[in-house]
Amino acid sequence: MLKLIIAGRPNTGKSTLFNALTGTRDALVHDRPGVTRDVISGQIPNRAWTVMDTAGLESAKSGIAADSTTMAMDAIATANAILFVVDGRVGLTPADMEWARMLRRKTRAPVLLLVNKTESARRIEDIVEFYKLGFGVPVMISAEHKIGIDAIFNFIDKIAPNTKSSDSTSGASKKLKIAILGQPNVGKSTLVNQVLGQRRQIVIDAPGITRDTVKIPTNFYGRDIVLMDTAGLRRKAGVTDDVETLSALKSLDAIDKADVVILVVDATRNIENQALGIAARVYEAGKILCVALNKWDLVEPEIRDEKLLKLKHQFSNSFHQIIKPLILAISAERGTGVKNMFRRIYEQWDISNTDAPTSLINRIIEKLIDARQPPMSRLKRPMKIKFARQTGRHPMKITINVGGASDIPESYTRYLRRGLASALHWEHLPVVIEYKKDENPFDEK
Repeated sequence: MLKLIIAGRPNTGKSTLFNALTGTRDALVHDRPGVTRDVISGQIPNRAWTVMDTAGLESAKSGIAADSTTMAMDAIATANAILFVVDGRVGLTPADMEWARMLRRKTRAPVLLLVNKTESARRIEDIVEFYKLGFGVPVMISAEHKIGIDAIFNFIDKIAPNTKSSDSTSGASKKLKIAILGQPNVGKSTLVNQVLGQRRQIVIDAPGITRDTVKIPTNFYGRDIVLMDTAGLRRKAGVTDDVETLSALKSLDAIDKADVVILVVDATRNIENQALGIAARVYEAGKILCVALNKWDLVEPEIRDEKLLKLKHQFSNSFHQIIKPLILAISAERGTGVKNMFRRIYEQWDISNTDAPTSLINRIIEKLIDARQPPMSRLKRPMKIKFARQTGRHPMKITINVGGASDIPESYTRYLRRGLASALHWEHLPVVIEYKKDENPFDEK
């Protein structure tokens, strides 16, 4: 897959351009400079190009800005082509000149100079000054209004004329998508870097470093996956910044886009209601959840068993959709337990993609009914379970045809759910039971 890197100083509209090229809203867009910190990748529809949005290039010597710039320059070094974005409203700046010189030293990849925010006709007369950057004819665009985007497609098609394909992104859709969620500073990005075997995500001992949901395709432990590193989620009362609010919304949106969610919690602290709230969203979305107890190496050995048992009880008592929560101890920094966690996740994903035989489901239901008869309805009529079958995955859904009863107590539904999940090895998966009432043709209408 060819790499198209979007580069430039902060607040020139790189993230808006990324969204326009990918047809998504994956990149966080805000008027404040420096919002993008990590390298975000996506696919250009119908072309075999990966486009990568990078952080604004800055001359900082240390801190987050320096780390972000280093990662941006590392991405630029791997580029097959570069879009260098400048701000047409501000005009040419010394920083633009400095980074243009840096690009020429760093890479030999072809560069297309884009003068963004030039939707106004009066900007045209200022276009000449951008020739000084040495990248040839400047191309005027408006990423926000998607003006001039065709010039970018012409640029990449000349570099690789035979890469147009309607199937260029089909491979990505088959990869297992794993979102990594949690509160700030619990080690989400450290876990991503451990899986990748490289420092791809910025890791600093401070909350709120990751802002975008960063999707990273990789192969880990024998399987192609897409990791989705998300911004830390805090309680609403603690969020006063609108950028953090947007980041949190993108993190929650990742739940719907993922196949599996790893909820990272700090094993050295007690589980907060915020973490339980995230778990509830995952279960409600019908996704597989794995709770990663990170920093397990820092927990005193003599209290580990008690702590793990307490956490499992806490999750089991909080959610009726799950029989046995998948809770695993890891150290993201050291890598301890990480491969085992992914092995267990792969196992559960494979199980979740199977269909249980209808005959087996009905035999299990019959045994459960023999062991515990269903209660009478409010009308004192016996509930008759006639037929059951699997009707869905993610979550695993069982539809039961019933007759005679007008309602079925939740307590009996929990009993059936637990029995079915245990017999079918679905204990770690969200299981939903729905009832379909068989109509009596002799009932009066």
